[in-house]
Amino acid sequence: MAQIGSITISPALINTACAWASNLDQLKDLHSSPFTGAVTTRTSTLKGYNEISSCGVVFANSSTSSLNSYGYSPLPLPSYIDWVREILSDAVASFNVKPVKPFILSITACSAEELSSMIALVQDLRSTPKFAPLVAIELNTSCPNVSSASPSGYIPPSIYPLLRALSETHMQDKSLTIGLKLPPYTYRGQFDAMISMLKEFNYEDADRGQRNSFAFLTCTNTLGNSLLFPEQVIETLATANELRDKEFAVPTAVGGLAGDAIHALSLGNVYTFDRLLHAENHSGDGLRGISIIGVGGVTSPVALMRMRKAGASVVGVATLLGKEGVKAFELLSN
Repeated sequence: MAQIGSITISPALINTACAWASNLDQLKDLHSSPFTGAVTTRTSTLKGYNEISSCGVVFANSSTSSLNSYGYSPLPLPSYIDWVREILSDAVASFNVKPVKPFILSITACSAEELSSMIALVQDLRSTPKFAPLVAIELNTSCPNVSSASPSGYIPPSIYPLLRALSETHMQDKSLTIGLKLPPYTYRGQFDAMISMLKEFNYEDADRGQRNSFAFLTCTNTLGNSLLFPEQVIETLATANELRDKEFAVPTAVGGLAGDAIHALSLGNVYTFDRLLHAENHSGDGLRGISIIGVGGVTSPVALMRMRKAGASVVGVATLLGKEGVKAFELLSN
């Protein structure tokens, strides 16, 4: 079990924002699994992302790795709000049977104004008292497949206005749990820049001492600009015709690499952020209260344990979910 902000995640194993958490049926299946402790929605925008037909995903034939060219969900945030309300309403009605599992609404926006509108929709959902401790926000700063914009998590100053908008809402409602989904970093200066910016959102709480507006970091998203050839991926009935005579495994050529192929890099990101957030010079610092959701190559129980040893309070899964379905969480729990 893990407590992150006001949400309780038990067991400490979740799905991450991905294509396999896109619709109502998928979210229901994830929420009903006894092996997930929370459900993360696919990252949505206010009005929906213009997903082109060439978007897709393939799985490597030499390891449990994937390459996808998806951007954000084509469905708008209000759709996810409605679905989460429906699922939570049913779950709350049967609360005497089992505890209610929380949702993490993964969202993104181009401007603070647009993000503020999205936050207001989430807060409206949370205005139902029983839902307040069951809904968190994750700001996705790291999708590598949006051609019109680089992952903003690589340029911390560019997302400062967004973080400020989130922080202002948190200061008005400290029960709101907020996190950031980050891209994979490869050198120390990237980590230091993010830590430095997060420190600006420390504040004094009369009851709990110094805190931070942000409760968690999700590390990491996929590794962008990655390429696989058709002979490197599993051919299925669905992809056989698409791969035949194709030069690359996905129509866009490059995409976001995930699964085993980025496991070591993801472990390094989790380890480095854990050490920086809990460094001795941060004693009494609000940064120490930030938890890490470790993601990347969690394709076996051993990989899950490695992620926890690296410093993750909660472990997230996507590629194995895409390959095995919801039973992936049972496989990881054995």
